[in-house]
Amino acid sequence: MFESLTNKLDAAFKSFRGQARLTEENMKEGLEKIRLALLEADVNYNVAKKFVTEVTAEAVGQEVIKSVNPAQQVVKIVHDALVRYMGDRNEPLRRANTPPTVIMMVGLQGQGKTTTCGKLAIQLKKQGHRVLLVAADVYRPAAVQQLHRVAEQAGAECFSLGENANPVELCVMARGEARLRQCDTVILDTAGRMHVDERMMGEVRQIAAQAKPDEILFVANAMTGQDAVNSAKQFNDAVPITGVVLTQMDGDARGGAALSLIEVTGCPIKFVGTGEKLDALEPFHPGRMADQILGMGDIVSLVEKAQEVVDAEKAEKFAQRARKGDFDLEDFLEQMQQVKKMGSMGDILKKIPGMSKMMPDDQLAGAQDALRYTEAIIYSMTPLERRKPKLINGSRRLRIAKGSGTDVQDVNRLLKDFEKMQKDMKKMMKLMKGNKMGMPGMRKPLPPMPGAFR
Repeated sequence: MFESLTNKLDAAFKSFRGQARLTEENMKEGLEKIRLALLEADVNYNVAKKFVTEVTAEAVGQEVIKSVNPAQQVVKIVHDALVRYMGDRNEPLRRANTPPTVIMMVGLQGQGKTTTCGKLAIQLKKQGHRVLLVAADVYRPAAVQQLHRVAEQAGAECFSLGENANPVELCVMARGEARLRQCDTVILDTAGRMHVDERMMGEVRQIAAQAKPDEILFVANAMTGQDAVNSAKQFNDAVPITGVVLTQMDGDARGGAALSLIEVTGCPIKFVGTGEKLDALEPFHPGRMADQILGMGDIVSLVEKAQEVVDAEKAEKFAQRARKGDFDLEDFLEQMQQVKKMGSMGDILKKIPGMSKMMPDDQLAGAQDALRYTEAIIYSMTPLERRKPKLINGSRRLRIAKGSGTDVQDVNRLLKDFEKMQKDMKKMMKLMKGNKMGMPGMRKPLPPMPGAFR
């Protein structure tokens, strides 16, 4: 979602090159570009103005360090400011001293609140918690049934009293129900409205006062930009929200909400939704987000995702075969399935440091399609051909191309690149021997990233 902002900031940083000393005069053009880039990304006007003022104050008068150029020095200052504006560090969920912990979800209708309840339940389940979802939205048609379905998919308990229930009484009863079902966490899915109104706020205040939640999380769609920030402020004026969940951070929004929220509301962003699936919710890390905004990738999140979804036994077997250089296209296909569990190929590549600058945007966007073409070509081969690619002669290549809907040149390119990959992987695995693919602190080996051969 920060693609446009990343490109515009990168263009702004070029204005600082070739300076021996950073002054207000020689920084003027670049700072104006940074300000415009933030405004075009839908960052709050006052926040953008304050941001540029702080960056100017920190940069002006600084001697340029010999080992870096002025642009790099400004990048560091901007990076630190981005981290500061987005909250410095990840803010974990508060836990009650005596279970259950009660988390109240609030927000406008259509922001993804009910789905986020399920996503949060999955996150908490991974940490060993038993979760009870509470259907307190009795106004929206089929909202109760939707939460029951979400709870089933997330493997969580669900509590409701039908569409005629009193939401405040239901939320108060939920604490006792959680104890009966031996759940240590309660998530209250409260009603949303199309706009902020007094009736809605009155009900939210009543639930907060009587259910006494440990967390009040405001759910907002990042695609709505400053509307999300303004709504969060209105909610925070009514009830003391303790954190924000930004949904649809994988969309094509301009991203200004993430940069404005904390400054405007004083509330930290605790989670971000990164896709439609129920496992697509991630803790918000300001430092990692700043890295992504500046095109530096996010290798830590990539490794964490790999550890979460990769089959360690299969990855280890592949690593053993790769050391000998004798893995085949069957192994390669299996590794592609592992990589697909980590998300879209474009998103994965963007998290590799420097990749967004090495590959044009259209190539990154088309990486998933390229992966599908590669997969189709391998599926068009017989099991024997996958195990012994050297058997694939001209007539076999023609048959594979027709079967996969590709050209013979595509098949040739795949086989040539695969042969090179075998050799390169063997060298790399020897260098990384004993270090689980060379990632310090990893509990599981990381699968290789299959190349795009189209």
